[in-house]
Amino acid sequence: MPTLYIVGTPIGNLEDISLRALRILGEVDVIFCEDTRVTAKLLKHLKLNKPLKQFHKHSNVPNILNYYSIAYVSDAGTPGISDPGAMLIKYAREQGWDVVSVPGPSALTALISISGLELHEFTFLGFLPHKKGRETLIKEIAQSDRAMIVYESPHRIIKFLEKLAEFAPDKKVIIGRELTKKFEEVLVGTPSELAKFLQANPIKQKGEFVVLIYNNDPSK
Repeated sequence: MPTLYIVGTPIGNLEDISLRALRILGEVDVIFCEDTRVTAKLLKHLKLNKPLKQFHKHSNVPNILNYYSIAYVSDAGTPGISDPGAMLIKYAREQGWDVVSVPGPSALTALISISGLELHEFTFLGFLPHKKGRETLIKEIAQSDRAMIVYESPHRIIKFLEKLAEFAPDKKVIIGRELTKKFEEVLVGTPSELAKFLQANPIKQKGEFVVLIYNNDPSK
C-alpha cells in the first residue's frame, strides 16, 4: 500500500529526533519538505542521503504522488499545523494511500508542558493574519476566559503585545522563545511588561515565539 508518513522533526535541538522518525526518513523513497535547505541540514546531521522535493501551497499535488513511500516534514516540529501539509494529506487519502503519523516535537505542547498551568482546555490560533482580521482576533483573545495560544514572528511580537495590552492589560502572558535551542527562554508577565522588556532588549526579539495568554485569576 503506498504510504505517506507525516514526520515530526526537531524544533531546535537536533537530538530530539525520534528513533522511529530516523528509521522512516531512511526508508522512504523521497522526502517532501517546506524548504530543502533546512531539511538538508537535518539529513546531514542524521547522516541520511535521500532525495528532497520542495512542497508548498502552490505545488501540483497529483504529480507528487508518483512514489511508493513519501515522508512529509515541515521546517520544524509536527507537520500539518500552520503549514501546507493538509492538502497533501487530503489528496493522498482520496487516492487510497495510507497516511501515517510519526509524532514529534511541537512548540505548542512544549510551552504548555513548562507553563506551570493546569490547562484542561485551550484555543490554538496558529499564526495570526498579518493584516485583515488580525485586530479582530486579538480582541477575541482579550475577551476569552479560555487560555489562548498563538505563534508569532520576531517582526510582529512587540506590536502583538502592545495591541493585547490595549485590549486586555490585565491578562497574563507566557512567551516561549527559541524553545529547545541554545538560547531558549521563557518570559512571564503582562502584555505591557513583556512589550517593554523586549523593546529594551533587542537581542531577545530574535527567534520564533509561541505565546500563551490566560487570565490571572486561576478560577477562570
